[in-house]
Amino acid sequence: MERITVQTQPIDGQKPGTSGLRKKTNVYMEPHYLENFIQSIFNGIGGVAGKTLVLGGDGRYFNDRAAQVILRMAAAQGAARMIVGKDALLSTPAASNMIRLRKTDGGIIMSASHNPGGPKEDFGVKFNTPNGGPAPEEVTDRIYAATKEIGSYDIVVASDVDLSKPGQSSLGDMQIEVVDPVADYAALMEELFDFDAIAKLFAGGFTVRFDAMHAITGPYAKAILEDRLGAAPGSVVNAVPSPDFGGGHPDPNPIWASELMETMFGPDAPDFGAASDGDGDRNMIVGRGAYVTPSDSLAVLAANAHLAPGYAKGLSGVARSMPTSRAVDRVAARRGLDCYETPTGWKFFGNLLDAGRATLCGEESAGTGSDHVREKDGLWAVLLWLNILAVNGKSVQQMLDDHWAEFGRNYYSRHDYEGVDAEIAGALMESLLLELPTLVGRSFAGKTVSSADEFAYDDPVDGSHSARQGIRIGFEGGGRVVFRLSGTGTVGATLRVYLEDVCEDPAAMHRDPQEALAEIIAAADAIAGITERTGRDTPDVRT
Repeated sequence: MERITVQTQPIDGQKPGTSGLRKKTNVYMEPHYLENFIQSIFNGIGGVAGKTLVLGGDGRYFNDRAAQVILRMAAAQGAARMIVGKDALLSTPAASNMIRLRKTDGGIIMSASHNPGGPKEDFGVKFNTPNGGPAPEEVTDRIYAATKEIGSYDIVVASDVDLSKPGQSSLGDMQIEVVDPVADYAALMEELFDFDAIAKLFAGGFTVRFDAMHAITGPYAKAILEDRLGAAPGSVVNAVPSPDFGGGHPDPNPIWASELMETMFGPDAPDFGAASDGDGDRNMIVGRGAYVTPSDSLAVLAANAHLAPGYAKGLSGVARSMPTSRAVDRVAARRGLDCYETPTGWKFFGNLLDAGRATLCGEESAGTGSDHVREKDGLWAVLLWLNILAVNGKSVQQMLDDHWAEFGRNYYSRHDYEGVDAEIAGALMESLLLELPTLVGRSFAGKTVSSADEFAYDDPVDGSHSARQGIRIGFEGGGRVVFRLSGTGTVGATLRVYLEDVCEDPAAMHRDPQEALAEIIAAADAIAGITERTGRDTPDVRT
């Protein structure tokens, strides 16, 4: 084994986003690209000499090769130990748990989350800090600064490390521990939930369909739902992780999980359906003939979490990302809980969770989680739903009906315009900013604007300030629209338009959301000129 120093130079565009650096896989495979970014992570965190890190990923194409490069670079730079998931696999919430459980100095997660995988699709790398959460802005700023100054990286020349079975090995002076990716995570879930109650539910004939979407949660769901809890064999489908996610798009929403939706709205639908994404941190919940929006799911879980043992003492508070519907705000107000509104990106919840100010957190993009880890957690959300249903004996639709009867309904939808020319998308947002001071009091498509601002966040724990986090337009009567450019794509820009209206009429709780939001949708287009500027008269995805 030989340690070498490779000369390199900065590569443009290596600025981490809300969840690390995501690029096309072939970009990551270009000479020095991955190595530059890994070296910049190491430099940005003050080096890895003597440190212990967790390493794993969602199994997408290039995951296995990238893991070997990262191990060789860590060994060359004096890392003491790397804890690696078998076959370099770890779901994102399991990696967060491993970092916290083993009290490591952080971890490197190889994932582009819900983005497609494959040689022509997406790859990503992010660093999680010792609390188990995504690196905050001050850390990603240091990493980005390092990408602009890099001149060399250190790596050892060595054969591949065998990651195919749990056990101990070494690479030079660095110890490598290969671990079962499921065991510790499953043990944590058993601490939080009443597994006996859920097993009794299944034994009584309750049926479930979990679509792992050919992604990382397949092994976790089979081990917990089928092997431990006794769900019928085959309840977990598309359970084998694939480098290209079976040629699909591993995003758990009604569009990309259409097979599950057809099953759940079919004549022989199971009682409960769910899906998770590429790296296991997102979820979709569906009942028999009943789709649960992520915003409603967060609100329902907040109202009923006390039924699970891990949350029996109650919640310290709840938090949601700014674009997420305000349904959980109603629960918090009724139950006397603090409710926090943060920018998009799970890292913004970290301080609230660490400080004990919040117990449950959620984002409208199918992400919910709690203080058990510092990432959103798809399978956790599924188990919490199942625990609640096992205790109260209701169906998913009954849960929704009862929740809306008590708290009212926040009709909600997100419209995504994908692959928009970046300059056009940027100009649209800048034009909106210029219009903000003039909007209050004006009417668009029959809706009168009552408030208009650009969201900024002052962290109540550490006082940090995050500006330019999206544009909010409020309407008389409680409706609103939010405009944001997404930071998770790899081509062009994704314009996300979040639409919400409030309904407290018991006779109008079961309308189609697109119909209920028709006036808000028309007002959003009139305010921003989406059709005129982008040439798109319909969004690419509605969720």
